[in-house]
Amino acid sequence: MDIYDFKNALFIGFFMAFMIGPVFFMLIQTSILKGARAAIIFDLGVILGDISFILIAYYGSRSLLEKIKDDPRLFFIGGLVLIIYGLITYFDKQNKKEAIADAKTIEVPIVKNNYLKLFLKGYFLNFINIGVLAFWLGTVLVIGPTLNMNQNAIFSYFGVIILAYFITDLGKILLAKQLKNKMTPLLIFKIKRIMGIILIVCGVFLILKGFIPNEKINEFIH
Repeated sequence: MDIYDFKNALFIGFFMAFMIGPVFFMLIQTSILKGARAAIIFDLGVILGDISFILIAYYGSRSLLEKIKDDPRLFFIGGLVLIIYGLITYFDKQNKKEAIADAKTIEVPIVKNNYLKLFLKGYFLNFINIGVLAFWLGTVLVIGPTLNMNQNAIFSYFGVIILAYFITDLGKILLAKQLKNKMTPLLIFKIKRIMGIILIVCGVFLILKGFIPNEKINEFIH
């Protein structure tokens, strides 16, 4: 892998870190509400999901992957999971009670983090998004031939992408953490409700993407 490929991989990793989606918002929320360490653990789960997709895209057959990435049932399942998780986040009764009871409190309630749960949440929240598989599949199919299908070069290329993605996420986590001292229970409650709505919207969009042609979606957006 030459310096040109290295720079391209860095750029892709940096760009990925700012792709707007459920993972982006959950990472920011986790950093603000649970701290930098919790957010890093969550992000490591996300990265493991990306690595899983890269391996599937690389070792799987092209024809099989093309069928999988366009299977509406997978979009439906992934979207349904996002909607359910969004509803749970939106109707979090415990968080609502804290917001009502401590609306005038300036301290954020201390919550013991379950790091394994955070790691798995990051992994599955990323893994259920079939669009991520489509992205990695497309990247493998485009980049592979330019690197002469050399396995070491390909994995080095994607390793640089993941590293750039992770380093950029660290910057986002640290910036978001600076907002933690400004959090009140009432504001936390509002943030979680907004997060719930975002997840529901992403889930609905994912379901529609599975059943409505991309051309129709693009026409609706524009």
